[in-house]
Amino acid sequence: MTTIVHNWSMIASGLLTTLVISVTAYAGALVLGSLLAVCRVSPLPPLRLLAATWVTVATNVPVLCSMILLGLGIPRLGVHITLLWAAVVAVVFSGSGYVCEAVRSGINTVSKGQVEAARALGMPFGLIVRAVVLPQALAQAIQPLVNILIACLIGSSLAAAIGVPELTNVTRALNNQSGEAVLMFLLSGLVYLAIAYLATRVGSLLERRLTRSQGAAR
Repeated sequence: MTTIVHNWSMIASGLLTTLVISVTAYAGALVLGSLLAVCRVSPLPPLRLLAATWVTVATNVPVLCSMILLGLGIPRLGVHITLLWAAVVAVVFSGSGYVCEAVRSGINTVSKGQVEAARALGMPFGLIVRAVVLPQALAQAIQPLVNILIACLIGSSLAAAIGVPELTNVTRALNNQSGEAVLMFLLSGLVYLAIAYLATRVGSLLERRLTRSQGAAR
């Protein structure tokens, strides 16, 4: 325990970096994935093909591979990117594919009658998506989106492999100093578990509130 007490500021700094990577990457994946989902249901075949190709690549390339290519490979081509942002972009790329599929599943639950009614009112495709389709699709996809948030959290731990001082990297460094592998990695695992549990509870609460509000509206 003395190792934890004496290095709490280092552990806190690693946790903060983990949260920055996870939250930033999730926000990026949510925006990009939603746009890709719209492309997947677009009436334009090139957009559907582009989105389908993106999803296939994003969901099948390991996050660690993307991090190494971005953090260690791209700079050799003269493109400068910090290791932190390399980790964020890699998680965004991977997460966007899964967000796309989750949101697309939500879009498929939206009644075609609502879309036809919006078209009858003269609403353009973009407005129909923003005002009618996406709000309902996101509400239906809350639990899958929470799972993707947890995946982004877990994926952020891979940033240790390229030298980003996030929680797993700090844990490993403290283990090398103290030799207390069980204690240090138990602490790290419990922190990840606590964050994931909190995200799950918030998602469940939000889902129940949306369900009640939709039931009241009917």
